[in-house]
This record gives sequence, C-alpha cells and structure tokens, in this order.
Amino acid sequence: MESAPKVIQELSLAVNTAPERSPQTVPHESPKNIFKKLRGGFLLVLGYLLSPLCWWNDLLFNLPIAYFFGYLCSLLSPKLLIPCSIIGYWLSNVVGILLMQYGSKDIFQKDSQERNLKKELLSGLVSSTIYTIVIILLIQLKILDAPVLFAKS
Repeated sequence: MESAPKVIQELSLAVNTAPERSPQTVPHESPKNIFKKLRGGFLLVLGYLLSPLCWWNDLLFNLPIAYFFGYLCSLLSPKLLIPCSIIGYWLSNVVGILLMQYGSKDIFQKDSQERNLKKELLSGLVSSTIYTIVIILLIQLKILDAPVLFAKS
C-alpha cells in the first residue's frame, strides 16, 4: 500500500509530460497513399465491370472479350471457337473478381502488407469456380431459366 501513492505520482508525471497532439501535427495522407487509393479505386471499378456481380457487363465487356479469345484460339483450329469463347468468358469473370480483390485491398487496407499473389489468385479462382458451379446447378435444377442457344431444328 505504501507504493500506491508512488505509482500514482509516476502516472501523473507521465501523463503531464506526454506531448499533446495539435490538429497541425496529425499526419496527412502522403501522395503515395493517395495514388494507391486511386489505383485501388480504378482496379475495383474495372474489376466490377468484368465481374459477374455487374448484371449489364456481359454485352459490353465480357462477351466481346470472350469472342476475341475464342477467335484467337480458332486460328489454331476452327473447332476451338465455341469452347475457347466459353473459357474466355469464364476467365474474364475471374479476372474481374481478382481485380476487385486487389483494388479493395489498396483502398481499405490501412497498413501496407506484402501481397501473396499465389494466395490471391487461388482465392479468386476458387470463388469464381464456386460461383460458376452454383449457376450451373441453378440452371440444371430449373431454378434459373437459360436460353436455348444451340437448339436443333
């Protein structure tokens, strides 16, 4: 009990000698952080436009990208146009999800941590694959209605 007043005295001394923070000493965001947030915002918007979360993006972005990818593959063999277009469509959605993840980390992450590209790619591939499987299951279970593109007459 005799040391209690001594501890209180030391604490009050420490509090009184602590530097006060005025509004002028609050650190401002550096140009590097502002650039990082702008880059993150750009990647987030671009990723959203390519991702399956944007409902109107297919006609303007994903299908032309998918067709171009299928066209490039069809230069090797004409039979590859449709399968590679489907793969190109899926890849454009995966790239969109990855860009959204990358951009959101730039915007929302306070401290700069080292990125693990393998982990981010794996996370994006897994989430996109799960999304694709869920959509296929919903179509197979007749919960979603899909157009008949290649009906035999």
